[in-house]
Amino acid sequence: MQRPAYPHKREIALWLGIYTLVLLWSAIAPKDRFIWFLEVAPALIGLVILAATYRAFPFTRLTYWLILIHCIILMVGGHYTYAEVPLFDWIREAFGQQRNNYDKVGHLAQGFIPAAIARELLLRLEIIQGKAWLNFLVICFVLALSAFYEMIEWWVAVANGDGAAAFLATQGYVWDTQSDMFMALIGGAAALIIVAPWQDRQLSGHS
Repeated sequence: MQRPAYPHKREIALWLGIYTLVLLWSAIAPKDRFIWFLEVAPALIGLVILAATYRAFPFTRLTYWLILIHCIILMVGGHYTYAEVPLFDWIREAFGQQRNNYDKVGHLAQGFIPAAIARELLLRLEIIQGKAWLNFLVICFVLALSAFYEMIEWWVAVANGDGAAAFLATQGYVWDTQSDMFMALIGGAAALIIVAPWQDRQLSGHS
């Protein structure tokens, strides 16, 4: 495999600049400081992992920008809480919806972006051969990650009682957990269709 299309130094600086600005905005007077930390923690952990692995295993430009999009989604949700993002309050009222559905965007991204990351890892490390098995394992990874995140939400709810209601963002929807995982499944499948050709070009060294 040829050298993948890695980001340039100026691109990395831009990435870090956007990440930092959105993080600072998110941290200023959030709806709930504890919920903010819970929601933003994956983005903070992700930054540490990316920094620690950059020299040994840098990702392609596409994957880095997808990760940034996911981080921004987390930061916006942390600032407002997922049940109270203003734009999606407007969408709820305009289209007669019963709940604020920003959390579904988050779970769609929870499938889409991790699928792109997993696909790049599996291809570059040459863990598996064959497109069918590659796609199958990516989807398995996405569903496992989504299920694990739902368990984290459950553990937080048990530990904090009613204080975790904003973190769960169920908004009274009895099938929220199952629909969250279904959105992650849709996101993962969409990534395999939309991202795969672009990712393959970058893995072969083309921007």
